[in-house]
Parts: sequence; structure tokens; C-alpha cells
Amino acid sequence: MHIFIANNRAELLARCKAKVARRARRDATEAQLSNGTPLFLEQLQRTLVAEEGGDAVQSLQISGAAGGDASSLSEMGVGATAHGKQLLELGFGVDQVVHDYGDLCQAITDLAVERDAPFGVEEFRTLNRCLDNAIADAVTEFSYQRDTFLAQGQVHAVEQRIGALAHELRNSLSSATLALAALESGSLPISGATGAVLKRALFAMARLVEGAVADVRGNVRLDGQRELFSVQSLIADAGSAAELAASTSGCTLTVLPVDGGVKVIGNRERILAAVANLLQNAFKFTSPGSEVTLSASTYGALVNIEVSDHCGGLPPGSIERMFTPFAQRSTDRTGLGLGLSIARQSVEMDGGTLYARDVPGTGCVFTLSLPRDRARGRAEDAVAMPLLS
Repeated sequence: MHIFIANNRAELLARCKAKVARRARRDATEAQLSNGTPLFLEQLQRTLVAEEGGDAVQSLQISGAAGGDASSLSEMGVGATAHGKQLLELGFGVDQVVHDYGDLCQAITDLAVERDAPFGVEEFRTLNRCLDNAIADAVTEFSYQRDTFLAQGQVHAVEQRIGALAHELRNSLSSATLALAALESGSLPISGATGAVLKRALFAMARLVEGAVADVRGNVRLDGQRELFSVQSLIADAGSAAELAASTSGCTLTVLPVDGGVKVIGNRERILAAVANLLQNAFKFTSPGSEVTLSASTYGALVNIEVSDHCGGLPPGSIERMFTPFAQRSTDRTGLGLGLSIARQSVEMDGGTLYARDVPGTGCVFTLSLPRDRARGRAEDAVAMPLLS
């Protein structure tokens, strides 16, 4: 059999590749077979040569004993584990691992029949032993790597949920602390705008805690409720809370007036938190003494809420990286790098989008775009226009 394999190696590999390519999603045969069929065929050939020469020790070192060896992998086992891992990385299932080695066995037997090249019983036993060990090692590695990947994904998902909860709680706690400090100065009434900021911050923290408890219990989250609300009211609430943060950062917040007739449908608290994240990000990176602007505009069926800062602009290619979880824009490590990621996820849950554009030498403009309620829409809204009162 080893002479047959040596003389027909190219034909056997071609048949295997043809079989692989006919299976669903298996067209990148060169990459997928680099640790599979070619290496296995070479190791099978060397095993047969060793057995024909009576070198049982060499045979076992190459391809392993019948039933495998849990204490150490043979050369064939090492190659098979690499093949199993490679198929997982390429996105295939465990069935593909088994089929790859089955293809080679079928190619050998079919070609032997066509060429009238009979093999001895012991040679078939060796072939079956090698296939059995290779498949077992490849499947074992595939399963191990898959389980490890899934476990890592679960850990990452938990880290993101915990990070998001901590981030949002800290935002609300910061707003509550600033509002309380302002009220303690004695110059502001508890029933005024600052008192309302404190009340909303406490409500937001309660909502976050209730949501976390619901997650632990496996209940339906409470923050999925959607409603029709005024953009003017949303901007006013976001601006009131942001005024306190602006004063501590040394920046000026400018909130442009908004038409009270424009409304959107969504989860108000979630969208308000997204706008708050954008403003917090702007205050963090805007140069002291400069301006952060909060505005809104309509564009056809959309309402765009924009936060403009004076961070000085961004390096090329950094726009999308800002929305990656745990990505941080500078050496400032006071945050978790989750604010923009959370804001985008929140907006997308309500069918909206969040994107940024760089203004070189000046700063960034973050645009939160939401579907507009068109019950009161006007034909001229097809042209972009500010929501001026």
C-alpha cells in the first residue's frame, strides 16, 4: 500500500479536494487541508513502511497504538489536532472533521479498485487504525477548542454586561452627586430643574438595578418599553443634567432650541442615557474653556440629535474603533471605554443609528438618528432643517 500511495499521491489528493469542494461551504480547500489529508497521507505511508520493515516502535511513534494513547500524541495525532483546530477557526462543524478523513479512505479504496491494486489484510488494519486515531484526536481537539471558545465568549459577554451596568450606574450616580451638591448650596429649590435632575438620576439607578435583578432571575427586562415622546423634552432633560457636568469640566454647554411638535417613538430612558453618554464623552475630551453643543434636526423621516465637541480632531481610522467595547481614546483611563458602545447599542435597539464624523483640527460630531413620528410631519421636512422654536 505504501508504494501505491507514493505512486498515486497527487491523484489521491486531487480526489479528496474534489470531494471536499462539493460539500457546502468548503471551497477554500488549500487552506483547509494544510494539516489534514496531505500530512495524514505522508504519515500513513511512513507507518506502512515502518511496519513492512518490522519496526513496530517507529510505527507507533508515527501513528499511535490502536485505540490511541491518552498520555501522549503521536505525530499523526499532532497533525490531526491541528486540523481539527483549523476547521473550527474556519467556521465548520465536527462532521467536517470526520468527512475529511473519510474522503481519503474512500479515495484510496476507489482508486485501488480502478487500478486493480489489492491490499493485504494487515495493511487495511493499519489504514483503519490510522484513520481511527486521527479522527479521534481531531474531534477531541475540535471539541476542546470549541468549548474553550464558547466559554471565553460567555465570560466576555458577562464582562460587557457588568461593565455596562457599572458604567451606567456611575453616570447616574455622578449626576445625582452633582445635583445634590448644587442643592446643598442652598441657592436652588428642590422643586426646580436641579431637583428634577436628582430625581431622574435616582430613577435611572433604580431602573438599572431592577434590570440587573431581572437578568439574574432570567426575567424579561423592564427597559424594553417604547413610547411616543417629545424630542424637545428629551433635549431639555439631557441639557439640565449636562449643565452640572459642564461646569465641573470647565466647558460651556450650548443647547439649541427645539420645536415641541417633533416626536419619536422609542424607549425614552434608554435614549436619554445614550445622549448622556455622548455628552459625557464630549466633556471628557473637549479642551477646557471651549464649547460642547447639543442640537437636533429633522431629515425626512428621521430625527437627528447631535453632540459636537472640541477635542481637536481624531487620528485617521479611529472613528469606528471608538465604538468598540472597552476601547479608550486616550491615556485617560478613568472610564471603562464602554460609553460609546453602550450608546450605539441603545440607539440600535430602537431602530436608530449612531455614527460620528471627524472635523479635523476642531473636534467630533456624534449623530444619533431615530425614526420620526410622522403623524404631524410636513412635506417640507424632506429637506434638512433645524428644529428651531
